[in-house]
Amino acid sequence: MPTADRHPTPPTTPTEARPVPDPSVMRKHYQHEGLAEKQLTAEPVAQFTEWFHQAVDAGVTEPNAMVLSTADAQGRPSSRTVLLKGYNRRGFVFFTNYGSRKGSELAVNPWASLLFPWISISRQVVVNGRVEKVGRDETAAYFRTRPHGSQLGAWASEQSSPVSSREVLEQRYAELERRYPEGEGVPVPPFWGGYRVIPETVEFWQGRENRLHDRLRYVAEGEGWRVERLCP
Repeated sequence: MPTADRHPTPPTTPTEARPVPDPSVMRKHYQHEGLAEKQLTAEPVAQFTEWFHQAVDAGVTEPNAMVLSTADAQGRPSSRTVLLKGYNRRGFVFFTNYGSRKGSELAVNPWASLLFPWISISRQVVVNGRVEKVGRDETAAYFRTRPHGSQLGAWASEQSSPVSSREVLEQRYAELERRYPEGEGVPVPPFWGGYRVIPETVEFWQGRENRLHDRLRYVAEGEGWRVERLCP
């Protein structure tokens, strides 16, 4: 019988086995129906509602996930993904810690951009506008709908602040869990609440063949809206 190799070749690591992907050749060919001006509703929130329903029906993962971009007083931007928790003609609402990076930036520069990346259906919606805090009653009403663990998490996390270890964070949570067991009301943190992005522009982007995408943007004008087509 052949003797065993006393010095076997080390197994190939996944990095060695697979070539590094080249993003320059990654290309998706969009073949969806277009978006024409005559298809749009009179105002952007109604159009968003139509597309939002279609994203849900198409099985888009977390269709209410949106990239929120803010900037500090010097104009340096930052982005993160948050969840849309309500919208109407007044604007688009999300909740967070007021002391987080986004909260600190909005305190000095109350403007933001939202991006809904519905990649699987080749659509995007981009909302730009001024930001205001929602009232405490609205914040409290939403806070009460959160699972018990999420309510405790809002207290445990000093969002965006450095923490020495995961254990410290979990210890904070455990202490809160003992203080507010399941079934006991958790007060709304005074440093936590909602923001509303009041749209000045809302763009609806539909992927098309040959990178000739449809981009139709609503622009606030007086008490109404005008629509303009943008080059892709």
